[in-house]
Amino acid sequence: MSARRHLAWGLASLLVLAMAIGLWSWIARAGLVSAVFLPGPERTWAAIVKGLQSGVLVQQTGQTLRRMVLGWGLASVLGIGAGAVIGLSARARVWVLPLLEGIRPLPASAVAPVAIVFLGLSEQMILVLIAFGALWPMLLTTAHGVASRPARLAEVSRCLGLSRTAYLRKIALPGALPDIFGGLRLGLTVALILAVVGEMITAQGGLGTRILLAARSFRAPDIFSGVVVLGLIGLASNAILSLAEAWLLRWRPR
Repeated sequence: MSARRHLAWGLASLLVLAMAIGLWSWIARAGLVSAVFLPGPERTWAAIVKGLQSGVLVQQTGQTLRRMVLGWGLASVLGIGAGAVIGLSARARVWVLPLLEGIRPLPASAVAPVAIVFLGLSEQMILVLIAFGALWPMLLTTAHGVASRPARLAEVSRCLGLSRTAYLRKIALPGALPDIFGGLRLGLTVALILAVVGEMITAQGGLGTRILLAARSFRAPDIFSGVVVLGLIGLASNAILSLAEAWLLRWRPR
């Protein structure tokens, strides 16, 4: 895509965002929804500024970011590692992959009570919850990406005397990177969602606790300020991952 088309799409996105904020402001000013439940953009922005000046919002954002990154990182290591092993072995794909496909649809929220029994309402419980939910996209996409490498590549690696580990490191995983990055991006979104859910369940601080406590006391500007910051986190993390993908896959023809 040319630079001019990139610029056009960027301007179009900003226009849509401006229209959405304008509609939000009009609904709030017109009183179509009570201000108790829907503050305008001005009150939401004031809540963000107040939170930043006091340092509370910065601390809460940092807590959520740390949990999201740690849980996602744990899920990435386990998911990519297990997915590579499964993708490399036809026998594992036959015996193990169907079991994992059966476990995958299990909602992370259903696992939360079990995690609470063993870990309590703790930081560790949140990380386990995030890792469980974010694991599956990375595991399954990695397994698919490694398994879908052309059979000729495996034959060439055997002719060159490469071990299975060397084949995986030099051929299979680099070729599966587009699939892996798709799983990483989806897993990162899941990690952010589950970080907020875990904070709401455990009240261990973070943006999830901020939103929960604000909802209980009908502080709508604080609720929306937390939601806006979460949206910015999701946007920024996806942009960073996209830049990393573009750099690592710069060898791929466009």
